[in-house]
Amino acid sequence: MMKRWLPWKFLIKRAASAYGVADPLTLMARLRRFAQPSEIQEPIELLRAGIIFHARGLVNTRAIQHNLDWIWPFWVEKQFNPGDVSFIPRAFSFTHVNLTHRNWTAVGVPDTPIYPIVDPRGLVTPKYDGWSVDFWLVTEDGERLLPSKLEEVEQRWLFTPELTVETRCRKGELELSSRVWMECADEQPCLWMQVSGTAPRAGHLIVSLRPYNPEGVQFIETIAYDDEKKSLTVNDDTRLEFTNRPDRVLFSTYHRGDIVQRLGERDQRTSIACDVGMATAAVLFPLDEEGTARVELGMDLRAELEGRAAKGCVPSRTWDQSLDGTARLEVPDERIRFLYEAAVRTLVLLSADELVPGPYTYKRFWFRDACLMLHALLCLGLEERSARIIDTFPARQKRSGYFRSQEGEWDSNGHVLWIFARFITLTGRPVPDSWRSSIWKGADWITRKRSKPGGDAPHAGLLPPGFSAEHFGPNDYYYWDDFWGVAGLRAAAGLARCCGDGAKAADYDRKAEDFEETIWQSIAKIPQKRSQGAIPASPYRRLDSGAIGSMVADYPLQLLPPGDVRMKKTADFMLENCFHSGAFFQDMIHSGLNPYLTLAVAQTLLRCDDARFRDLVLRVAQIASPTGQWPEAVHPFTGGGCMGDGQHGWAAAEWVMMVRNMFVREEQTELVIGSGVLHEWITSRETLLFGPTPTAWGPVTVRILKSGGDILLDISGDWRGDPPTIQSRVPGFRPVEINPLGRPSRLEPETTSI
Repeated sequence: MMKRWLPWKFLIKRAASAYGVADPLTLMARLRRFAQPSEIQEPIELLRAGIIFHARGLVNTRAIQHNLDWIWPFWVEKQFNPGDVSFIPRAFSFTHVNLTHRNWTAVGVPDTPIYPIVDPRGLVTPKYDGWSVDFWLVTEDGERLLPSKLEEVEQRWLFTPELTVETRCRKGELELSSRVWMECADEQPCLWMQVSGTAPRAGHLIVSLRPYNPEGVQFIETIAYDDEKKSLTVNDDTRLEFTNRPDRVLFSTYHRGDIVQRLGERDQRTSIACDVGMATAAVLFPLDEEGTARVELGMDLRAELEGRAAKGCVPSRTWDQSLDGTARLEVPDERIRFLYEAAVRTLVLLSADELVPGPYTYKRFWFRDACLMLHALLCLGLEERSARIIDTFPARQKRSGYFRSQEGEWDSNGHVLWIFARFITLTGRPVPDSWRSSIWKGADWITRKRSKPGGDAPHAGLLPPGFSAEHFGPNDYYYWDDFWGVAGLRAAAGLARCCGDGAKAADYDRKAEDFEETIWQSIAKIPQKRSQGAIPASPYRRLDSGAIGSMVADYPLQLLPPGDVRMKKTADFMLENCFHSGAFFQDMIHSGLNPYLTLAVAQTLLRCDDARFRDLVLRVAQIASPTGQWPEAVHPFTGGGCMGDGQHGWAAAEWVMMVRNMFVREEQTELVIGSGVLHEWITSRETLLFGPTPTAWGPVTVRILKSGGDILLDISGDWRGDPPTIQSRVPGFRPVEINPLGRPSRLEPETTSI
């Protein structure tokens, strides 16, 4: 009420003038001129996330650069080092944030939505956005093995018996290794850390509490040691228990400096408090006569689960049980196979409760990421897991019909309707009654949301300007949103037919055709000099890296047939102008090599039998972390993450879909088999296998067998109704139509060289 009569704009301008600072209202008005006028300027969700992110960055600014004698996490040791390629000058940086090594790997168990993370040097962050545990090895003559300061370590993501991050460090004759995993026994989640160290002389293995994580400072205000229970209690609420009793425990505060500077002291204290929130501790375990020490640490995570998970812990299945029946990959390339298995586990891990695209920075729900990740889960055969998540979507829908995860993203309705349809298509299930009104409301919202049709404006009839997928640029009339809108209407039409409502299906078909025709009319109005025969991001943009969003019409939506000239020219523009060191470089927002967008271009190349897809797939495999993870974007020099979550679910989903489509690709009326199988796989002696993977006609398994001098293609399908037309397109062999009910087919080489 006060806002209506108080001259707040005048007061803000007057205050800015009085203090000699820029008028924020004028500045924001100027900034908005760079974008198309929109009902949503800056989504409040992104503003909130940005404020939190940079608030941490402000604390980092105060804490780190004035205390470089501390032991900091790996990204700080690299980014603040003037002798390292990761170095970033700080003079005019208002906040100091991790822009060079946004990498971490989660551990967890199926259906338990808490994710302790481990950074590339073994730093463990047990609780979401919490403080961390580090491991050091120090000898009595002063030699130190401090993992965050090492150039090289070995790190692996082990799959059995639990997801485990193993980190091995070496410095001269000193060796340190750690294993981190989570268990859920009797419905109680617990994090375990097993550490061992070896040195040729007397010294200590040290467990250190650190007031930071891979994003920066996270406060530790109190630490207390209980000798009887062999445990540390941090901030009065979290207990870290040790299996063996330490030699001694040391504490320090911010004003006394990092505990690393006090390791030689003897201190009788059993607790400490730091008013700055930068308390540190070191728990010292002596090396035995053989120069080794081993300790195991446990942390009960029940409180973390109760505080951060809506459903609580549902440890009903082991990893083997959760993955039973999923599509298997057998190829002779160990790296490709490992990355596939890692991606499958990342998708299962991140779909424990609501589906989230990351265990840390992106541990929140977006419809876009959820739908794309769900598609991969479905194609893996994880039907029940997908159904559980999709069934929650109607309750997330607004009364208007909008599937809103954040304002200004007009693609979400298309995504949801598309994944509804894909679920029904791939599973053969009937449309649930609980979805029906949600589908019609969602489709009608798309139609109502379109701009006024008619007239000469290039955007007439398109969805309004919005923030869209965020990495395309400022608010605009993005074709990405429009193509998803068309796909949503087509999906609604198909779902209506499944429900036996021919009239509704015809209505949505007509609306989809009208919308799609409007899009192509808009594209046709773009001057040839600006479009170059390709499709820019919007009718008002020149060709730039944002145009990758328009390629969604080809993959995954298949609104166009394979090899469409406009898609090929858009892909060629990307390859010639927007790739750096073999991967797609997104100039806007991400400013790094983007794994999932590189794979999107590879999918378009695969659809039109362009062999260049191979190099893109192998490059994405190359830039994955040693634990098989991709951050959202990769720094072109450091190879570390420079944007988003360090373990990105969308990237994992696209890797699964890439591998799947290399073996089994669905087109409108047929299955295309083996079009992406690599030559070196075929010439090896090993059998190739992928499947079973659901398709529109039923689950399919593909095998490429070696028998004598022959290469045989074996396709087994559990067909629902009439089997599809199946085309064999294995590179180097003659294309041939395969009998879906016949025996394995002998592949005929195109030339005698194979």
